[in-house]
Amino acid sequence: MATKYRIFGSELSPYSVKIRSYLRYKNIPYEWVVRGSWNMEEFSKLAKLPLIPLVVTPSDAVLQDSTPIIEHIESQYPSPSIHPKDESLKFISALIEEYGDEWGNKLMFHFRWWHSDDRNACARVLAYSRVVGDDEEEIEKVTASIAERMVTRRHFTGSSKDNAPLIKRYLNELLSLLEHHLSSHRYLLGERPAFADFGLAPQIYELASDPTGGGIIKNRAPHTLAWSQRMLEPKNEGDFLKWEDLEPTLGPILYNVGNFFLPWSSANTNAIKQNKDLFSVDLDSEKYTQNPQKYHAKSLASLKERFQAVRDHTQVDRILENYNCLKWLI
Repeated sequence: MATKYRIFGSELSPYSVKIRSYLRYKNIPYEWVVRGSWNMEEFSKLAKLPLIPLVVTPSDAVLQDSTPIIEHIESQYPSPSIHPKDESLKFISALIEEYGDEWGNKLMFHFRWWHSDDRNACARVLAYSRVVGDDEEEIEKVTASIAERMVTRRHFTGSSKDNAPLIKRYLNELLSLLEHHLSSHRYLLGERPAFADFGLAPQIYELASDPTGGGIIKNRAPHTLAWSQRMLEPKNEGDFLKWEDLEPTLGPILYNVGNFFLPWSSANTNAIKQNKDLFSVDLDSEKYTQNPQKYHAKSLASLKERFQAVRDHTQVDRILENYNCLKWLI
């Protein structure tokens, strides 16, 4: 039996970085295995889906999908907990984790694959995991192939000519909110990392590693950049704070969740139920259009189940109502 967890992942995968950061925080021994052409046969035998991260536990169980992976390991290693004891904050943290995974990824993916400089830089890094050796001609060929393929996948995340100016606005607003909050807090819920941090920070980290995204964040959001880098090796530096202490700067982030992510996610679920190939939703009085995504409908359903499992809804309902989130979750 192995003594370490094994993470098949990539430095360019926010969900892989998310799992690695989590294991580092828990001080759990792990082996970081870059998925490449040299180990694809082993990966394919293990994977139910051709997606990273893939985690092999010391008991040889195979786990995929970053949120269930963390929930599984958290049940085995509950301390230090990534969940506040306060039920309201615990759910808010889970809500922001979901927002990071789904909405934050849309923003990152668009900027990574929209401009030629970004997509070529990223594709070239990925090419080195596909080409054994230093055959420059082959690396250039694979780089071009990856960039071309990823351009065809942009529509899955809503990246399009019509949505490009909207996505730019969404990113600017999010960075402004995060910068204000993180100028006085080391982590989203206080002085220690929460579930929320593990969901959102890796998307910012990946964005900051690309030419365009890095330029935006380094110039406009230095505290946010520092937080995303801090989350590579997060540490318990104090306590989770009370909602009353967090609300002045975290409340506006929660409103962003209720104003953009949740109505989009709800519209996506309705489009799938109606077998639509395309759907539009008004987000803050601007029309956003994309193809529906089945996974997002599944994750919204899981989020609603998590919400229903809250034992005392008095405080959390009030908070969510104040920030335009409640109606999307009931």
